[in-house]
Amino acid sequence: MKLPALKIPAWLHRFSSPQNFYEISGKLIPWFGWACAGFLIAGLYYGLFVAPPDYQQGESYRIMFIHVPAAWMSMFIYMVMATAGAIGLIWRIKTADIVAACSAPIGAAFTFLALATGSLWGKPMWGAWWVWDARLTSELILLFLYLGFIALQASIEDPRNAARAGAVLALVGVVNIPIIHYSVEWWSTLHQGATVTRFDKPSIHLSMLIPLLLMAMAFKLYYATSLLMRARNEVLLREQNSRWVKEAVEKESMENES
Repeated sequence: MKLPALKIPAWLHRFSSPQNFYEISGKLIPWFGWACAGFLIAGLYYGLFVAPPDYQQGESYRIMFIHVPAAWMSMFIYMVMATAGAIGLIWRIKTADIVAACSAPIGAAFTFLALATGSLWGKPMWGAWWVWDARLTSELILLFLYLGFIALQASIEDPRNAARAGAVLALVGVVNIPIIHYSVEWWSTLHQGATVTRFDKPSIHLSMLIPLLLMAMAFKLYYATSLLMRARNEVLLREQNSRWVKEAVEKESMENES
C-alpha cells in the first residue's frame, strides 16, 4: 500500500521559493539587526552595571550573561538545523537545505563560545579550566557534531547530496540535545540545576534574570540576522543563472549607485 505524500504547509510553501526567501529576508535583516543591537546594549548595561555582585561568586559570575545564552543558542541552533534538514529530506526544499548549511557555522561559534566562557568561569569557581563533567563533555560532542556537519558538506560537491548527508547526520545527532539538557539531573555534575525555568520556585534574582533574558534575546536576533545574511548570499550563489537573480543584482546595483 502506498503511503500518502505529506502536504507542504502553506507558509512553508511560500518560503520554499528562493526568490521569495531572498526578498522577504532582505526586508527582515535591518529589523533584526537593529533589534539585536538594542537588546545587546541593554543586556550588557544591566548585566555589567545594574545587576549586583553575587554573594558567593562576586563579580566573576557576570560571565554568565555570555556563557548561558551561548549555551542555549548552541542547542537551539542545532535543533533548527536538524529541523531544516528534515524538511529538506521530506519535501526537497532548497531553502531548507540552505538554512541548515548556513546555521552550522553560527551554531559551532556559539558552542565554542559556551565552552570557552565556561572554562573562564570554571577556573575561579572549580579550580580547573576543564573537567570531564557530563554537561561539558556532551557540549564538546555537540561542537564535534557541528564541525562534522560542516566537513561532511564541504567534502561533497553536489549540493543536493551534501544536504542529504548533512541532514542525516544532524538528525542522528539530535539525541545529544536532551543529554546536554538533562545531564545535570541524570548524573552528578559540577553544573547547577535549572534556574530560569523553575517558575514554581525561582532561584535567580530578578535583577540578574532581566539582563540574562535580554542577552538571550540579543543572541537569538544575532543568529536570525546572521543566518538570513548568509542564506541570501548562498541563494544568490546557487541560483546565479536564474533570471530573477540577474534582475535583483541589477536592481541593487542601481540603488547603490543612486
